[in-house]
Amino acid sequence: MLEKKCDINIDRTIDLAREMIKLAHMGYEQREDPDCGILYGILLDSGYRLLDLAQKEKQSHKQKRLLECRAKKGKHLIKTYGNSIL
Repeated sequence: MLEKKCDINIDRTIDLAREMIKLAHMGYEQREDPDCGILYGILLDSGYRLLDLAQKEKQSHKQKRLLECRAKKGKHLIKTYGNSIL
């Protein structure tokens, strides 16, 4: 199945969030002062929040497509066999 542009963007957002998380861990380990710790703490928190939202949205898209597919299949069956299948 071909991916829609919105799905590709969600996948890119997931990749970006994971990169944010990696950078935050690396930055926190290499920090030189407490202000850097605050910066990387915010980056880490934001990365995890973004990752969670994007993964939930991806799952929502999958569920929506599944329901659309079932609805199309149901319409096809009714068109082919009439209401006798219900």
